[in-house]
Formats: sequence, structure tokens, C-alpha cells
Amino acid sequence: MIRFRHKEQHRTDRIGWLRASVLGANDGILSTSSLMVGVAAAHSAQGAILIAGIAGLVAGAMSMAAGEFVSVSSQADTERADLALERSELNEDDKGEHQELASIYVARGLDPQLATKVAQQLMAKDALGAHARDELGISVNFAPHPVQAACASAISFAAGAAMPLIILLISPQSRLVPMIFGSTLFFLAGLGTLAAKIGGAPILRAAVRVTFWGALAMGTTAIVGACFGKNL
Repeated sequence: MIRFRHKEQHRTDRIGWLRASVLGANDGILSTSSLMVGVAAAHSAQGAILIAGIAGLVAGAMSMAAGEFVSVSSQADTERADLALERSELNEDDKGEHQELASIYVARGLDPQLATKVAQQLMAKDALGAHARDELGISVNFAPHPVQAACASAISFAAGAAMPLIILLISPQSRLVPMIFGSTLFFLAGLGTLAAKIGGAPILRAAVRVTFWGALAMGTTAIVGACFGKNL
């Protein structure tokens, strides 16, 4: 038996929970901050801004959890349906499925004879797994987990939303908007840096990207709040 010690440390197994967590935290920070900046720009009292922020935290966390659960559940349902169809095809036309898998390997660069041997050996061990991986592109490393994604999104959203709320509580009324605006950009840059480091992506590009869109979102919301504040 050939034994090989794999030295590289890949990060693809983190994609599922990392995506949900980063999305939740980013949305929590940005949506709550934008909401509070918009309300503050309308010259509202600090208590009203706090209530808006808390409501945004609760509603956003539940919305993120529900959205992630439904989305990931739909993906899981689709994958199960595809696997059921593939299982049926394997039972009805085993020879044809061997040829189909071999043709996939030929398209990837193997010569026909070797591709046929590879298909036979892989299907002898796990026919459904071989077709799931190489024909359907379904991998166990990326298997959807609805509850995990929902919990990660809700918790990360609440944690992110709590940051601007804390800034609100310690900031004077006269400096609410610049304090929330500046701290939010700082938090977003830090989150982008952390996510990039965990995922092995370029740090500067991730930080700049999330900071730019954060500034754009809060600036737009502040303009809307100021305009409506003058007319109410």
C-alpha cells in the first residue's frame, strides 16, 4: 500500500462556515451601523437611535438565520435529488455509467484505456461516490449543513451588530454619526483582514473591498436620513 503524508494545509473545508460567519458579521456591522447613521442623520434622539439599532440586530439575526437555512436546505435537497437520480441510473445501466465516467476522464486528459481502468476501479469501490464527485461535482467537503449555516449567520450577525451599538452607548450625542461611521469602517477592515487570513486570501484587497462598500452604504443611508429628516 502506498502511503503519502500530505503536508499542505488547505482551507477549502472552511468555506461553508467561513462564508456564513463572515457574511453574517459583515451584514450585522454594516446594516446596523447604516440604520443608526440614517436615523441619527434625521436628527433623532439617542434613545430612538438605540431602539432602532436593537430592533435591527434582532430582526437581522433572525432574517439571516432563516435565509441561510432555507438557502442551504434548498441546495441540500437538490443534491439529494441528483444523487437519487444517479443511484437509479447506476442500477439500470451499469455499463453505460462506466462508459460515461471513463469519458469524463478522457476529457480531462487520460488515454481511453487508462480512463476505462480508472473508472472500473473507482466504481468497484464506490460507484455513487465516484459519479457524485466527478460527474455531478458534489464533494463531501462542501456538503451543505443548514442548521450550522443558520446558527453561524445568526450568531455572527448579532456579534457584528453589537459593535456599533456599543459605540453608540459610549459616544456623545453631538458626535454620534462620525463615531459610528469611523468605528464601523475600522470594524469592517478588521473583519476583512481576519476573514482573508483564515481563508488564505490577499489581506489588503479584502480589507479595502469591505471598507469601500461599507462607506458607500453608510454614506447613502445618511443622505437619505438627512433628506427625510428635513421633511418630517
